[in-house]
Amino acid sequence: MWILCGINTFKFSKFKETSDLYNKVYICSLKIKGMSTFLELGVQKQYIAALKELGIKNPTEIQEKTIPILLKSKTDFVGLAQTGTGKTAAFGIPLLHTINPDLPSIQGLILAPTRELVQQIKKQLFKFTKYADKKIFVEGVYGGEKIEKQLSSLKRTTHIIVATPGRLIDLIERGEVDLKKINTLILDEADEMLNMGFKLDLNRILKYTSGSRNTWLFSATMPTEIQKIIKTYIDGDAPKIAVNKNALVNAKITHQFIQTDIKEKVNLIIKLLERRQTDRGIIFCRTKAGTQSLTATLKEEGFSVEALEGDMQQKERDKVMRAFKNGSLQVLISTDVSARGIDVNNLAFIIHHQLPEQLEYYTHRSGRTARAGKTGFSIALILPNEINKIQEIQKELGIKFMQITV
Repeated sequence: MWILCGINTFKFSKFKETSDLYNKVYICSLKIKGMSTFLELGVQKQYIAALKELGIKNPTEIQEKTIPILLKSKTDFVGLAQTGTGKTAAFGIPLLHTINPDLPSIQGLILAPTRELVQQIKKQLFKFTKYADKKIFVEGVYGGEKIEKQLSSLKRTTHIIVATPGRLIDLIERGEVDLKKINTLILDEADEMLNMGFKLDLNRILKYTSGSRNTWLFSATMPTEIQKIIKTYIDGDAPKIAVNKNALVNAKITHQFIQTDIKEKVNLIIKLLERRQTDRGIIFCRTKAGTQSLTATLKEEGFSVEALEGDMQQKERDKVMRAFKNGSLQVLISTDVSARGIDVNNLAFIIHHQLPEQLEYYTHRSGRTARAGKTGFSIALILPNEINKIQEIQKELGIKFMQITV
């Protein structure tokens, strides 16, 4: 049974059954007297001190519902939550509690879809352990970097590996990592890993690490393939928590659309950017060619934009991402696949040059804004014959679009 948790009302209502994987789904909203503290959730003081230094004083909803479960019992777990809701701390803090620093072996494995997300998780775990009594060592494993460098790092004491599936398979096949004794396997942004074509790699890793380990799966959406993974590799009695009770999309996002034609799309984007000269955001295109063309046009108009697409060398990609994260680049223009795992705070808007082909892509795109409790705009440019797609997105995701003009 799924438990979808909010904090405002006492209503209980039946939610649409999506598969025979689970029986009934209920939305349970609990009225809580004041927000819980990390201490009340059972987090050790050494980690609370680090969280406080990072400005994380009160748990987010996914942290409040997840951390006590993972701290109190050795269990499999499924969490349904959007990006930007604090998932890294929700699974990272309990994982750190399970590590025995005196054992020089790999005890935890975190799988993530992209190099950027792996680096981000590794950095967060490092910050969480700043005041730990004993050192916990975390290594990142991902493509785009020489494998020899990562092999050298793994020869040192390593307690947790954060990895992309493809590079981890390379290391397993070389016999360079022993994961059969890990206690905890975490799949972060599992739906994105499947969307990126890691299905076979995930199944191989899950089979390879099978044993007494617990599996914690986190996903923004719950497509059929994710349900199959849950049914195959996760205990049927595992707790399943979902947050954002009313929708699959962050409620702090304002959804808008502009009806136009193909020739006017670029002019509309120029007008939108002129109105948001101090704001930062991402423009999504369906194709690499479209990304490159729009980037060239907007650069000629004097805008601070760069492309992020599949043909780029990793060195070029890293350079663009550094500029975007430090604020020297205002707007990123990207394909869906290239933007996987991007986590940049303070993005005010998302513009959809075209609507995505798959419904869950809209969730991932729009979820890049309104992170960490802030608000944001998701603006779609649509053709007259695409109004039915807007209606479909509204119905399936439980959101409301507003039509605007520029």
